[in-house]
Amino acid sequence: MAPLRDIPCVKVAHLADPHLGARQYHRQTAAGINQREADVARAFRLAVDGVIAAAPDLVVVAGDLFHSVRPTNAAIVFAFRQMQRLREALPGAPIVLVAGNHDTPRSVETGSILRLFEELGVDVAADQARRLVYPKLDVAVLAVPHQALVSERPPLRPEGSEGRQLLVLHGEIEGVFPFDRSSVEYGGAVIGLNELAPTEWSYVALGHYHVRHQVAPRAWYAGALEYVSPNLWGELADEARHGHRNKGWLLVDLDAGTVEPQPIEPARAILDLPPIPGEGMAAAALDRLIADRLAEVPGGIADKILRLRVYDVPRHVGRELDHTAIRGFKVEALHFHLDVRRPEIQRAVGVGAPGRRQPLPELVRDYLSRRPLPAELDREAFVRLGGELLDGVERDLAGA
Repeated sequence: MAPLRDIPCVKVAHLADPHLGARQYHRQTAAGINQREADVARAFRLAVDGVIAAAPDLVVVAGDLFHSVRPTNAAIVFAFRQMQRLREALPGAPIVLVAGNHDTPRSVETGSILRLFEELGVDVAADQARRLVYPKLDVAVLAVPHQALVSERPPLRPEGSEGRQLLVLHGEIEGVFPFDRSSVEYGGAVIGLNELAPTEWSYVALGHYHVRHQVAPRAWYAGALEYVSPNLWGELADEARHGHRNKGWLLVDLDAGTVEPQPIEPARAILDLPPIPGEGMAAAALDRLIADRLAEVPGGIADKILRLRVYDVPRHVGRELDHTAIRGFKVEALHFHLDVRRPEIQRAVGVGAPGRRQPLPELVRDYLSRRPLPAELDREAFVRLGGELLDGVERDLAGA
């Protein structure tokens, strides 16, 4: 990198993956908006509030501003107004926006809605990489959208004499995502760490991974602003592996080399409750344990998102559970997923060798939990139905 000129320190606000317009479950607000869509919008508004208060010299949004290539009018208007707030409050700060895989049309003939924000003076990289230079900051930004990574990928190297060099892209850094991909969406372009060359940049602002993570000393995923992954529970477990549990954005000092997380409190608690071992238990006993587990939730279950797993429950016992009470829990919570799992089937694998073969329903549940679905479908109900159908087939084949 070229030596820095005599310019005061430069601070960058790094946001990623707002996923405006994302919907989950069926609860609506009093205004008729999907409740989770409203939660996601709230998180972006709070992020904009925080960025304005921090007054950075440069703002970058590393992809997936919207959850869909064709967002609703309400999502578009909301995003435009929030970007307008940023532009008016920080008139001298450049704003860089790159398209993520959710923002990118599958057809090259289809235009990108992100170009709308150019009317506000936002520098948008929708389909091709752009090198943006801001002489007053002694900063050059290589903005690389999803489409540029999957087609004619540009060299990911700094150019020019600017003393501060930024790379902004939306993709999957090889070897960073969890091995089981339990919290990761498919569809991201894969980039090797060597190709990224993090040591050659002043900072690398990444999007696509919804969990905040440091890839290299000057390369970070900011994480999403809200919980919008297809598998919320895998995302919670992934955050626990990284030793934190919060969403937000990053405030980066390019000269001091510091990265400060700016947390955003989620709109509601998302809880994966301690599981219940159900082997050998009658339905009435399980009903009591389920009720007790929910009664232990601090502040009650109202408007929260919860999952409770109950293992080793035969089909006939599952049918005898108090489903009236379970429906009541589901009405009280924003979403309550009671995940009742059948006993696993043990088989011999190979020629006379003992071992365990993964049940087909388990494989299907794992696949269905990550495949893209229309926004109006309830993913957990979809996964549960598919698992139950194949679970029945598996048991019939095994003679159960």
